[in-house]
Amino acid sequence: MTAPRHLSLRYSHQRHHWLAHAFRTPRLLRKGLSDRGSLTRRLQAHYADFSVQLLAHGLERPFRDEIQALGLRPGMRAYVRNVLLIGNGEARVFAHSVLPRAALRGGWNGISRLGSKPLGASLFSNPRIRRLGLTLRRIDVRHPLYRAACAHTGITPRYLWARRSVFCLNGYPLMVSEVFLPAIDAL
Repeated sequence: MTAPRHLSLRYSHQRHHWLAHAFRTPRLLRKGLSDRGSLTRRLQAHYADFSVQLLAHGLERPFRDEIQALGLRPGMRAYVRNVLLIGNGEARVFAHSVLPRAALRGGWNGISRLGSKPLGASLFSNPRIRRLGLTLRRIDVRHPLYRAACAHTGITPRYLWARRSVFCLNGYPLMVSEVFLPAIDAL
């Protein structure tokens, strides 16, 4: 199985209204949104009782902007994992990960068995995984990521801030979107 080589270029050129800088983000969230390190580590350092709650995982159709950014064909299913990152008993971040189905047999094969273990620990401990970029976006009810976060948390603010990264291993991309929920503190 040969990994698609065009993905890093496709992602860097098709941001779909995701921004590369945090210049318009709220001051409280600016550091957390723009930090290129592990959000999991930041949350673990900030909340003594940090945990991950697995909400759903399995083969699903990715969102339209994910299909385009990952170079998938419309209608293709991908491995999708949704979790809540919990600190001090409150949901702080909704995380949504998308992995092309073909990548489940390669270096990413362990992702489907993570359960309530944090994905961030795996991403930042493997030196073969490289991050292609970090983009930010304010999302509202029009974006499916906002609707997914609200469906799992029961909150409905006017908008939420999210960040998105693509990590690459052996030429295969894993897209991770992290939605900062209203209960998030300055990190």
